[in-house]
Amino acid sequence: MEEGCCATRYPVLFIHGTGFRDRQRLGYWGRIPQALQARGARVFFGGQDSWATVEENAALLKQRLEEVLAETGAEKVHLIAHSKGGLEARYLVSSLGMAGQVASVQLIGTPNRGSRTMDRLYRLPRWAFRLAGFFVNGWFRLLGDRHPDFCTACFQFTTAWAETFNGENPDAQGILYRSYAGVMGSCRSDVFMSWQNFIIGLVEGPNDGLVTLESALWTGFQGPWRGVGGRGVSHMDLIDFRRRPLRWRGRRWDVVDAYVQMVAELRQWEQSAVPL
Repeated sequence: MEEGCCATRYPVLFIHGTGFRDRQRLGYWGRIPQALQARGARVFFGGQDSWATVEENAALLKQRLEEVLAETGAEKVHLIAHSKGGLEARYLVSSLGMAGQVASVQLIGTPNRGSRTMDRLYRLPRWAFRLAGFFVNGWFRLLGDRHPDFCTACFQFTTAWAETFNGENPDAQGILYRSYAGVMGSCRSDVFMSWQNFIIGLVEGPNDGLVTLESALWTGFQGPWRGVGGRGVSHMDLIDFRRRPLRWRGRRWDVVDAYVQMVAELRQWEQSAVPL
């Protein structure tokens, strides 16, 4: 797209998912932020914890959002959130009183309706979760997490928790919500997501290796990203994990192009002041 097509009135705040942190080197979002900046976008990052609860991370994001508004002088921001980060974005808007400071919420592979696979995993003995939490929380504290809580974060992927969460966090009026999803063609599509895709597929159906298509569906759904050649798009592909386009028999699909289109459409929406 043309130069300046992503020069939105409001800055863009990226919100990462579980298990990762925002870092300058080996950034969570691959080539995406640079591509948007090259086309005029002002890009910022949430910087929240890897394994904190939705509530703890949303509180950190509220502070970060206020910092971005103060730095840029903007009245609002656009939120682009991946995976559990989408739940944190929704909580930030609907439960922490930030609806007036948010122009749009873009949900990328977000488990809005939880996971029936996690429901089954959560039936494991509590000691198993506590043991895993001991090691995960300790490791991520070393990496910079302030409030890691592995056990509670896992529970927040269950369908029962999601049902309660959705009832308490409806979409806010005046905000443009859009949702996106990936769907893997098969468990061979992505070596990093292969066994997860296979298991979740048996239990729940089409998925990106972590989140099902059904769970990712939310307001303003834009259809699943499927890539090229039947390979599909995995949870990692959604954030440009490999830093390169997907190719098949001379055809290509680049998730960077999808984000450029997303933000270019947000710019058009700002200018038109009507829903796309």
